[in-house]
Amino acid sequence: MKIALLGTRGIPARYGGFETFAEELCARLAERGHDVTVYCRPNGIDHPGPSYRGVRLIVLPAIRHKYLDTLSHTCLSTLHLLVQRREVALFCNGANAIFTLWPRLLGLPTVLNVDGIERQRRKWNALARGWYWLSEWLTKWFPTAVVADAEVIREYYAETYNKPTHLIAYGAPTGKVATRAILDHHGLEPGAYFLYVSRLEPENNALLVVRAFERTDGRRKLVIVGDAPYAKDYIAAVKATSDPRIIFTGAIYGDGYHELQSHCFAYIHATEVGGTHPALIEAMGRGAPVLFLDTPENREVAGEVGFAYSKDEDSLAAAIAAVAGLPPEERARAGQASMQYAQRHYSWEMVVDRYEELFRGLTG
Repeated sequence: MKIALLGTRGIPARYGGFETFAEELCARLAERGHDVTVYCRPNGIDHPGPSYRGVRLIVLPAIRHKYLDTLSHTCLSTLHLLVQRREVALFCNGANAIFTLWPRLLGLPTVLNVDGIERQRRKWNALARGWYWLSEWLTKWFPTAVVADAEVIREYYAETYNKPTHLIAYGAPTGKVATRAILDHHGLEPGAYFLYVSRLEPENNALLVVRAFERTDGRRKLVIVGDAPYAKDYIAAVKATSDPRIIFTGAIYGDGYHELQSHCFAYIHATEVGGTHPALIEAMGRGAPVLFLDTPENREVAGEVGFAYSKDEDSLAAAIAAVAGLPPEERARAGQASMQYAQRHYSWEMVVDRYEELFRGLTG
């Protein structure tokens, strides 16, 4: 099949979950013999060539603005798509629902991956939240098919808009990596740090994690991995800690990211908006015991194997202390349970199978 993916910053993945999803899905589709194109933003990739991992890259400009970056690039990408010989198009991000109609009117099936309920993110103003609400409504009519990555999101669209969706989660690699170059770079020892990975935005609760960790005792460190382009004041508040055990690395991708997840003592997940979060299932796949903020989406992913806490500093501090106090064999069992759960439910090959099946059904 000739497949196009639109709506992300592009590949290689250098930003967030959608970019990781785009890279892993499209590269595996290309390995299976499909002709795959990914539309990229010039500020989103650092790969100079016309292709990556067998996937064709088309770089188009975007308006560098918090509210216009995604929409302007997807609009231009869609116009470019209309003159290409593609058979199916996958749009990422529910905000792009309006663009899925244009190729569909020309006979090109369109699939929209809506992610979570984005209008709940605190970084958006009233106009942006209104756009996301409108986009949710448009999903009922515009795309040929809609994909939800979590049962909670599938139920939301079914109950709110009477819109059936295809439930296809994200995938995660499994097994630990042996290398530790990034640990040496930051002066870390395997098993001697808790790990938090996310964009440093309010709904991801990095400040909650920092303040809860400050309440704990012990010599283990907390490694905060991530950044954000439009949250300078919040990031400044997060980094204002005076606790010498807390280390900020900025955004890390590729081998270094895999090494940090493989060698951490435990992983702390604190996001409260979205569906299935890639960093959570990736940490599980690496065999890390996980502490997760108790939301329906997070509970769906890690409820059987992780340690839940509520959204307050005392609850998280108690969970950190409880996991830190586990006997070594019990912590090892928790990590093994995480890895096995990820293998059963979040295999990338299973995810690609599901998308391939969906695309084939739409293209006949």
